[in-house]
Amino acid sequence: MTRIIDGNQCNITGARIKEARKKAGLSQKALSEKLEIEAVYVCRGSISRIESGERTVTDIEIEAISKVLNVSLDFLFGR
Repeated sequence: MTRIIDGNQCNITGARIKEARKKAGLSQKALSEKLEIEAVYVCRGSISRIESGERTVTDIEIEAISKVLNVSLDFLFGR
């Protein structure tokens, strides 16, 4: 299967997730714990890799991250 993402970035939302997480005053671990309450399991290390663009984000994960951080999907996608 051909890769649809050019370069080394695996997602386009990482920097905005990090920005929103910091604005919310949450550590990566705290975000991971809040996601777990939403039944979305993303460990702290995975959040780090998402924020740095090294890991892809599923639709379920991005929806839960948006909810937990109280930001819109439009914000996370830079729209």
